[in-house]
Amino acid sequence: MTEPAFRIRELTDLASVDDIEWAVRLLAATPTHEGRDRELLRRWARRADEFGSRLAPVPSSTARVVERDDGLERMLLARYTSRPPTVELYTDTLALAEELVDARGWRAWYPPGSVRAAALAHEAVHAHLHHGTAKAALKQALGHTVLRLGRHRVAGHVAGAEEVAAHAYARTVCGLGRSPLLLTAALRAALPRPGREN
Repeated sequence: MTEPAFRIRELTDLASVDDIEWAVRLLAATPTHEGRDRELLRRWARRADEFGSRLAPVPSSTARVVERDDGLERMLLARYTSRPPTVELYTDTLALAEELVDARGWRAWYPPGSVRAAALAHEAVHAHLHHGTAKAALKQALGHTVLRLGRHRVAGHVAGAEEVAAHAYARTVCGLGRSPLLLTAALRAALPRPGREN
């Protein structure tokens, strides 16, 4: 059975969207950002991307790594959980991601083995932000003020910014040509979802 023309076009057009725009779309789809100004989201996306790409190398997570094969139904490549510290790698989704990279001609951006390496680097940043002082540094970098008293201000949390920063970090330390956000978008487009015709 051949792939419907609209699906082929949809997957091909994904690469024409730049990494910052994918980050903006991630933030826009995050609860609490409904109705937020697109330029504000772009500013946060750019700052989170810069923060992640400039982050000093994060030591490999000491979290236990567990491989699972139910990522396609969960729509996950990897996930970090803090109690107990665990990185779950979803082998079925990683395999599909590698297939998509080859099928779409993106191997120059995602060399062999880099999808797994990027997933581990991404989750290491989540662990780093969860346990270290970098979370406060990210808030400061975003510049989202929730309270101001004279010259003092309190930096607020921006939902989704950690995700953007983790993708930028993975892109940088793994030497990828494009953010893993592009690959995530391709996976979402390729996977059937309930209520969506294929």
